Amino acid sequence: MMPVILWTDALIFLLAAVVIVFVIYARSKPHLRAPWYRVFTGRIAAGSVVVLLAFVVTGLLDSVHFRLRLENNGNHNANHYSGEVLSILDVLLGPIRTRVEKTYSAPFATHLFAKETIELDDGTKVRDYPRLHYGGQHLPDSGEGKWQDILQRSLLAISEALLASALILYATAALLGRRTARSAREMVLAIWRRETGLPWRTLLTITTLLLLLFFLVLNLASAFHVLGTDKVGQDVFYLTLKSIRTGLVIGTLTTLIMLPFAIFLGIVAGYARGWIDDVVQYIYTTLNSIPGVLLIAASILMLQVYIGNHPEYFETTVERADIRLLFLCIILGITSWTGLCRLLRGESLKLREAEYIQAAVSFGVAHGKIITRHILPNVMHVVLITVVLDFSGLVLAEAVLSYVGVGVDPTMNSWGNMINSARLEMAREPVVWWSLLSAFLFMFVLVLAANLFADAVRDAFDPRTRAR
Repeated sequence: MMPVILWTDALIFLLAAVVIVFVIYARSKPHLRAPWYRVFTGRIAAGSVVVLLAFVVTGLLDSVHFRLRLENNGNHNANHYSGEVLSILDVLLGPIRTRVEKTYSAPFATHLFAKETIELDDGTKVRDYPRLHYGGQHLPDSGEGKWQDILQRSLLAISEALLASALILYATAALLGRRTARSAREMVLAIWRRETGLPWRTLLTITTLLLLLFFLVLNLASAFHVLGTDKVGQDVFYLTLKSIRTGLVIGTLTTLIMLPFAIFLGIVAGYARGWIDDVVQYIYTTLNSIPGVLLIAASILMLQVYIGNHPEYFETTVERADIRLLFLCIILGITSWTGLCRLLRGESLKLREAEYIQAAVSFGVAHGKIITRHILPNVMHVVLITVVLDFSGLVLAEAVLSYVGVGVDPTMNSWGNMINSARLEMAREPVVWWSLLSAFLFMFVLVLAANLFADAVRDAFDPRTRAR
């Protein structure tokens, strides 16, 4: 295989490395370790972190891309690779990805959603629901025994999830017991009674639910289309999982692009005041007066023209879609830094008048050192709270922009594109509802978990909330 490193892949793993370095740094600093410990001692925050980690792992698996090598056909001196770019997630979901039906089929269906003219063996033609090629293939043509088979597979999944969660519980209790010189049985009781520092009972409960969903999908998706198929027969569950990466990229990379503008300009404007403050205020006031959707639409259209005039720069459709996604992140980052910049300007104006800042100025400390040593650490709680809160808003923004046609590339899997394609499906009779519902549920869970985690971070890092 030949590795394919997309721009967003490199930035995602760079961001993951930055997060790991920050975790190591925060563990060595008591003033950072204490508020983060308060975050994870909350049951709601701990449960939301487990859910977010499940989304992040799925997105990372979908960010390792490669192209498979084709057969040489007798020419051993040249290597040729497929034009299809795959990821590790595609390999893990291989059967779901490759089992394509003719058109729409409902969740757990064994026949197509709409009637068609079928020619029988004797040459007669009838109007009926055609049999699916893959969904419920192990069942009779009539689909008899479908619900009994689903029940058996669900019971098997429940037993597998309970066994896996029991093993995780025992391993966690044994590990915690070694640290506290207690037996695994005593630690299991302590976890159940919530006598531990971290809410392990909540963490293990959410993990059990995720394991249950995993084993249900593992057992049911191998025989049925769990969330049905779309217009061209692709599995909707596969499309929904592939859309996770797009949502995470929009939410994280846009923040990564936004932070330097907001932090630098906000702190400098508040600390320097005078004409520098006036210039910064003029910049973000002018930028806020431009309709964001029109600016994004104009930028995306310009990029499309550039891609159309220079097709030699992009070998595959995935690379073309990826550069559009990166450009969308850049535009969103440029247009969304103003709110955080305004907050940091206000905090810097207040901190500038603090006694320790005035003392540093009196002793002749350089302005750059004052900003990095005194002001920046004292506004990081505002930065952190705003970043976590903005994540969910950016995920929803991608859905809205894709719905109006100026979001990610139509060939890229995203919840916005799924919702956009559902407009025509909702006008059918009968209604094709599962594509819209699938995108809504996954996006709802991700945004809800992010918002709950953001509330916990705000309560832990905001000095006023912590004082109350």
